[in-house]
Amino acid sequence: MPVKPDEGPTSSRISTGLTKEEKAALTLPIELKQILVGLLLGDLNAQKQKDNHNARMRFGQGAIHKEYLLHLYELFKAYCATKPVAFNTLPHKVTGVNYSCVSFNTLSLGCFNELYDLFYLSGIKIVPANIFDLLTPLGLAYWISDDGFFSKSNKIVKLCTDSFLESDVDLLIQVLENKFNLECRKEKRGKGFRIVIKNKSLGTLRELVCPHLHSSMLYKLGL
Repeated sequence: MPVKPDEGPTSSRISTGLTKEEKAALTLPIELKQILVGLLLGDLNAQKQKDNHNARMRFGQGAIHKEYLLHLYELFKAYCATKPVAFNTLPHKVTGVNYSCVSFNTLSLGCFNELYDLFYLSGIKIVPANIFDLLTPLGLAYWISDDGFFSKSNKIVKLCTDSFLESDVDLLIQVLENKFNLECRKEKRGKGFRIVIKNKSLGTLRELVCPHLHSSMLYKLGL
């Protein structure tokens, strides 16, 4: 979302206490990598200033999800030099509404380059060809937390994959069905497609991801 020039996020800098060499040596534990895979299927942005620079991760949520955003910060604060900041967006181009958001960035680090290279092609986010191997129940939980919602009327879970190509959406459905035994279909939404996890698979989905969901996100599974 665009930010008001006079109300943009102002960094609350902290000291990482790490030398340049220590930053270069940082690695991602497998659990954090799995979480990032799920978040990158959602709204998480990986960014590079130049092709030969290291990547950073930019996390953001509406202020209503501040508790969840702070949970993410606790997971990744070892990779950050700034604390989360609140800001207001410019009026939305359709609704005209200003939104309150909370965000934080990681440092630009070599340990993020692999995921950037997998999820971005010429600066455009894509679904990696090896997403079957990358996506785990832990990653799925954070994907749903970031980009899923629960329909109370028919007890289905939808994933907002509108920004991906239809072929990428088809690939994700194959993973959900063949790896996690979830019955899915795609649903046309504007120029894109969303993934619908059918009602009959809700129990299976809950068993898979509930152990990994932050308590503030249980409502996304109707709990």
